[in-house]
Amino acid sequence: MNRRDALRTMGAGFGTLGWMNLLHAESQAAPLAPRAPHFTPKAKRVIFLFLNGGMSQVDTFDPKPMLTRHDGQPLPGPKIVTDRASGNLMRSPFEFRKYGQSGTEVSEIFPRVASKIDDFCVIRSMYSDNGNHGPSLLMMNSGHGLTGRPAMGSWVTYGLGTENQNLPGFVVLCPGYPVLGAQLWDSTFLPSVHGGTYIPSGEREPDKLVQNIRNPTYTAADQQQQLSLLDKLNRSYVEQVGHQPGLEAGIQAMEVAFRMQTEAPGAFDLGKESQATRDRYGDGDFGRGCLMALRLAERGVRMVQVYFGNFQPWDSHDDIRIHAKLANAADAPIAALVEDLKARGMFDDTLLIVGSEFGRTPMIQNSGLEKVGNGRDHNVQGFCTLLAGGGVKGGITYGATDDFGFKAVEKRCHVHDLHATALHLLGIDHKRLTYRYSGRDFRLTDVSGNVIKEILA
Repeated sequence: MNRRDALRTMGAGFGTLGWMNLLHAESQAAPLAPRAPHFTPKAKRVIFLFLNGGMSQVDTFDPKPMLTRHDGQPLPGPKIVTDRASGNLMRSPFEFRKYGQSGTEVSEIFPRVASKIDDFCVIRSMYSDNGNHGPSLLMMNSGHGLTGRPAMGSWVTYGLGTENQNLPGFVVLCPGYPVLGAQLWDSTFLPSVHGGTYIPSGEREPDKLVQNIRNPTYTAADQQQQLSLLDKLNRSYVEQVGHQPGLEAGIQAMEVAFRMQTEAPGAFDLGKESQATRDRYGDGDFGRGCLMALRLAERGVRMVQVYFGNFQPWDSHDDIRIHAKLANAADAPIAALVEDLKARGMFDDTLLIVGSEFGRTPMIQNSGLEKVGNGRDHNVQGFCTLLAGGGVKGGITYGATDDFGFKAVEKRCHVHDLHATALHLLGIDHKRLTYRYSGRDFRLTDVSGNVIKEILA
């Protein structure tokens, strides 16, 4: 006899009544309602700007004079095995100079970000585990190189809920799909209401950003009647058969979708911003995504992730000079986002993250026996991530790679450390944010991760 049957037969069934009432109360509670953090937070929300494909650290935020000096020479030491054949060292085609009171050196391809560099902490000692896009994207997004782990945004909303019940707590903006697509924002074993809501930011019309956001047939009152009836039928079914996580997640999703009709169209309508504001972001997909992220964060969405583009645009294997064109599309929107977060009083409690799944080698990539280009291969040994706002010290650099920018050697920062620090800024102890699944307690940082206390304001 199982527990459900025991409760039903013993004590005239009063055990079943108590158990069903408890389940009903749990299912009725809003799963995305704001919840108290473990301790006082510095940040209330996260905006993660993801330059998917692999931004080259030695061409953007980690200048290496030795790389210039030894251009064309072999990397000292034993031959490094990379994913593809790599040749000799290749200097950056871009010039660096110091900016701001901090004197942080930034590449010429990011002039607008450079003008705001005193607001940023540049982590120059990031490293990860696997040099392929898929595992590295999963690691940066979910803390594990294999599929099946919840995304960072899912963990954040699971721990904190969200401040606006009329919008999803975790929104993902991309004009297409990055490598692996929806796996990067899946809630997996966490309740599905915590999964990321994908928005195709390349669409220009608000009604096309969220499909079927308007019901052409029924009024809001009619829909509310329908939902109420469905809710009663579903609850009755749950009382008969017991807890049904999938069904209850579907109910919650329908309720969020219904409420989104009132607020989502306005949130995604960039026409409500002034022309001057829109001009600062530009009309490119990434710029529009950054402005949407601002508007969503302003309306209480807990985490917004903006991917730069479809597939892996920063994957510059053949010619690293393409980074100049890519940076031109990213530079102004990032700087404008910092400006507007400040202007709207949100900078101090919004954690802004800018980064990629990995960096690139300081050596030239030999694409074939006869073809030698100017590209760089993947590099998980050392790369850069930028943080700003939300309790982070601005105008500092943290850690360092070796003389050539290949490997993190000073104050090494694993992706788990980055995640632990982000959660800490949100008031969450990463070791306490766990979920019991398949016989063990899981967490975003797996079984490691340390808060980078030196970068906290």
